[in-house]
Amino acid sequence: MSVLLDRDGPVAVITLNRPEKLNAWTAGMRERLIELLREAGADPQVGAVVLTGAGRAFCAGQDLGETAGIDPDDHAASDAWIDGFDRLYRAVLDLDKPVVAAVNGVAAGSGFQFALLADLRIGHAGTRMGQPEVLSGIPSITGIWAMWSVLGRAKTTEFALTGRLVYGAEAERLGLLTRLVAEHDVLASAVAQAKELAALPSGAVALTKGRLRELERDALADSVAAAKKVHAAAYATGEPQREMARFLKGRAK
Repeated sequence: MSVLLDRDGPVAVITLNRPEKLNAWTAGMRERLIELLREAGADPQVGAVVLTGAGRAFCAGQDLGETAGIDPDDHAASDAWIDGFDRLYRAVLDLDKPVVAAVNGVAAGSGFQFALLADLRIGHAGTRMGQPEVLSGIPSITGIWAMWSVLGRAKTTEFALTGRLVYGAEAERLGLLTRLVAEHDVLASAVAQAKELAALPSGAVALTKGRLRELERDALADSVAAAKKVHAAAYATGEPQREMARFLKGRAK
């Protein structure tokens, strides 16, 4: 299975399980994630959720092999792809239960955005995080939304335009990571943190998260609408297809 669900007491641990591809995800993986997030949210025995990845990555973002074939004239397909991310991001934001990301390795592109949706993020010194979509000719639109409240305008602009990834210590300093631990302790520390959160008064947690969600809801809707327009314009130029084909060709050597 490319996405796994386990339990550790009151904590649901959801793991992206495609380590040979650095957990780069497909549309099918994201749909399965949505199902599991909703399942955890509806389970009265689950008090908190941990998100992580198998192997040496959290999530390298979109599988470019899937998006390289997007037909620039098929606007419905392009919009459906973006709507899939909207549903996934909302599935995380709609959880009334605390969410902790165990960022065990690289978190890039939409995988980076996904990590930022967690309430707390625990990583290690070798963790790498960033928004390299521009390097593949893909505009970073929902990425701007995900980064803005954490990084502010200056750093969001830097990350979106340069595509650079930062290591754990800088990620912690910038607020991308909540805490650094030893590499082998990342998942255990995230689960321990989630158990502490699960023991808090659930009503107060749910209401607090509800208010946080209100602050983000309109901005996400605006970001998704903008992403549809901007991505259509980008793909119409053929640039993303050329850059992704170049990347995939280089990886195949």
